Amino acid sequence: METATKAKIGIAGISVVGLGAIILSVVFILRGIWGTPSDDETNMPRDYKYDSVAASNGMELHYLLTQPSNIELESVSNNLVAAPFYGINGGFFYDDALLSIAVMNDVPVHKEIDQFGSGAANVKYARGTLVWDGELNRFSVQVVRRASEIEVSDRARYWAQGGISMSLDRSESWTEQAAAEAAPLPDQASLRSAAVYDEEGNLYLIVSTTKGTLAAFREAIVEKIGDGRLVNGIFLDGDGSSQLRCREVKLRGDGRPVVQMISLLQ
Repeated sequence: METATKAKIGIAGISVVGLGAIILSVVFILRGIWGTPSDDETNMPRDYKYDSVAASNGMELHYLLTQPSNIELESVSNNLVAAPFYGINGGFFYDDALLSIAVMNDVPVHKEIDQFGSGAANVKYARGTLVWDGELNRFSVQVVRRASEIEVSDRARYWAQGGISMSLDRSESWTEQAAAEAAPLPDQASLRSAAVYDEEGNLYLIVSTTKGTLAAFREAIVEKIGDGRLVNGIFLDGDGSSQLRCREVKLRGDGRPVVQMISLLQ
């Protein structure tokens, strides 16, 4: 009887160990497929500051503050919440064609340079393009149609992101310039995105979580971002494309995939 009992206990012990091994195997397999919450964040960039602010006109802004040398323009074709990068959405697109300039060191980020929608041009219009000159460590907003028109010190050390001129240096005529660049839906209440820089060369990547007109968004940025030291910037794609991913918050817009993003390196 005692021998039989020990045998039963031994078999039960083996069964428990076996079941435990199976459970652990399933957990590891699922981690490989889905990842764990901490796995998704452990090796992600940290060289940024995140904050959110509410403007007096009701616009709520979320932003990442970083240095221009910490930027990589990426082709993602995904919703940013699911993309393996931190950052915000970039320029305008249609289907798989990128309609805004997005170049790193004179190379378009989405397709070959001679293909439509590669990121080598602001399609149809000369539009405000945020340019970082790596040689001079200096920002500018240049209204250009093609990346080849961009003026920089070294074409192997710059990046350029197309959008719509925000004209922070010309407040009296910004609406006329935005209209000349065919800013989409300026008077519609939409989610909005932007990239702006200040006197020290800091870069602010901004996404709203409240809907507003282009004017309301710009007004909120002037009021709440950069402590009155902003120099200039551009509006990016908006509405459902207004997306942001960082450690602190994940904004998915309306869930759609975007073609291109402004991502953080470190």
